[in-house]
Amino acid sequence: MAINKSEWTLVDLVRRQAAGYGGRQFISFEQGDRLTFAGFDRDSDDVALRLAALGVGPGDRVLALLKNRIELLVTMFATFKLGAVYVPINTELKGAFLQHQLRNAEPTVVLVDTVLADAFQGVDAGRSDIKAAVFIAGGMPDEVPAAFADMRRLTYESLAALPPAGTDVLVTPKPEDIAFIMYTSGTTGPSKGVLMPHAHCYLFGLGTSRALALTAADRYYICMPLFHANGLLMQLFGALIAGAWIYVVERFSPNRWLDDVRASGATVTNALGVMPEFIYRHPASPLDRDNNLRIIMAAPVADEWAADFERRFDLKIRQGFGMTECNIPAYTGPDDPLEVGCAGQVLGEYFEVRIANIDTDEPLPANEIGEILVRPKEPSCFMAGYYKMPEKTVEAWRNLWFHTGDAGRMDASGRLYFVDRLKDCIRRRGENISSFEVEQVLNSHPAVAESAVVGIKVDGAGGEEEVKAVVILAPGQQIGNVALLDYCAEHMPRFAVPRYLEWIDDLAKTATGKIQKQALRDAGVTGATWDRETVGYKIARR
Repeated sequence: MAINKSEWTLVDLVRRQAAGYGGRQFISFEQGDRLTFAGFDRDSDDVALRLAALGVGPGDRVLALLKNRIELLVTMFATFKLGAVYVPINTELKGAFLQHQLRNAEPTVVLVDTVLADAFQGVDAGRSDIKAAVFIAGGMPDEVPAAFADMRRLTYESLAALPPAGTDVLVTPKPEDIAFIMYTSGTTGPSKGVLMPHAHCYLFGLGTSRALALTAADRYYICMPLFHANGLLMQLFGALIAGAWIYVVERFSPNRWLDDVRASGATVTNALGVMPEFIYRHPASPLDRDNNLRIIMAAPVADEWAADFERRFDLKIRQGFGMTECNIPAYTGPDDPLEVGCAGQVLGEYFEVRIANIDTDEPLPANEIGEILVRPKEPSCFMAGYYKMPEKTVEAWRNLWFHTGDAGRMDASGRLYFVDRLKDCIRRRGENISSFEVEQVLNSHPAVAESAVVGIKVDGAGGEEEVKAVVILAPGQQIGNVALLDYCAEHMPRFAVPRYLEWIDDLAKTATGKIQKQALRDAGVTGATWDRETVGYKIARR
C-alpha cells in the first residue's frame, strides 16, 4: 500500500503498524526482551510521558549511549512522540570524543547504559542544560561520572515510576521535522552532527524494503549497532515498514553469525565493512547452506570471494551506495551483475547522481572515475545540514550538489559503481589505486589474516603518495616481506604493489567494521616499517 508522503514520519509508521498488526511479534533481542507491534506503540507512549515529566519537549535533544537493547528502541520512539530529537552515540566513544558530541548536542536528557557509564569519566559537559541522566540496564553505577554530578540521576525503573505528563504532550511530527542527530566518524576533524528529517529516515527504510522485496513473512537478523544508519534506518526501519520480524544481537561475531542466522530463521541480513569477508573467511561448515537466508545486503564485496559466498550460503548478495547524509540513492536489483562496487541503478524518483571532476565539479563521461555527487528530488529526503556547523554544510553542498567524498563511476547503462573513499584512493605515479583492491589481494594469501592499505606522503614523491600495507599474520603462518611482495606482483599491477610493509597484531575498527585508516596515514613510515627500496626490490615490466 502506497503511503502519502505527508505520513512519512516514524511516529505515523509505528502507529500505522500497531493498528495493522496488533499483537503480532515485531522484534526480539538477544537479551530475551521482545515487543509486539501494538506493545511497541504502547510502551513508547508510556515512556514519552515520563520523559516529558523530566522536561523533554519539542526540539529538545535526548542523547543515548546505549547498546543494542529494547530500551534504546522504546526511548527513541518516545522521543519522537514528543517532537524531540534522538541523538544515538557510538558506544565505542569515551573521553574527548564523547565530550565533543555531548557539548555539541546540548541534550536535555542523557540515557546511559550502566556498563558504559565510565566512558564519561573525565568528560566536562561544559555549560550544559542537561536536566537528568538516566542509567539503563544495571541500576545506578558504582561511581557516577563527574559530568552528571550536579544533575538529577535516575535508573530506568525510577523513570518508569515517575508521575506521567498529560497525554496532550504527545505529538505527530511533520516529515520535515528533525528525528535524529547522527554523528559522522570525524576522521579529519570534529565529528559532524547530521540533521536527519523524519522523511529522510523513512526513505532509508522504504528504499531497503523495496530493494530487498521485504514482506511481513521475512525475518531480519540485525547484528550491527543501532546507533548507525545501516542497522537502524535501513534494517530496522525497513523491516518495520514491511511488517517483518526482527532479531537483534548486541554485536557482530563471525564465529556465531551462522548459528544466529539459523536459530532465528532469518531470511535477510546486512553486513558492512570487513564483516562479509570475515564471514567468508570463517571455516566452512556442512551447515552453511542449512539456513533460510535469501538475501544479504553486503558492501564491499570482492571478486575473489563474492560468487563463492553466494554458492556457499545459498543466497543472493545485494549491494548499494549511500551514506548518512544522502540516504541510499542506489541499490542493485536481481538483474544487476555481481561485480565489485556495483551499486546498481539510481533511484531516479528520489535522487540525482553525478560523477564529477574532483577539482571543478564538471560532469564526467561514462566509466570515468570522479567524485560521486548527489542531490534529492524530494524535500526532506536528505540531511538538513550539520548541526551548528554551517560552514561544513556549505562546504559539502558547494555548487548545489552534496559531495560524498567517494570516488566512483557510472557505466553507459546508468549503473553506479563505488571505487573507494577519495582519501583512500591512492594516487601514485599518475595511477589511481584502490586501497580495497590491494587489500583483497593481500588478504587472499593464506599467511595473511587481515590488512589495511593507505597512501602516505614521502619526500621526493612530487606530492603523490607511496603505497603502505599494514598486515596481520594469520595464526600459525610465516612469510617474509619479499615473498609477500612477490605474491602481490603476481596478482596486481606493478604500480599497485606496496613499497612499504608493516606487520602488526591488530587493526582498530569502527563499531560498524570499517578500518580506522587515518591513524595509519598519520603514522606514515615508522621504525617498524619495511621499505622494499632498502633491499633493491624491483618488479619487472611486462
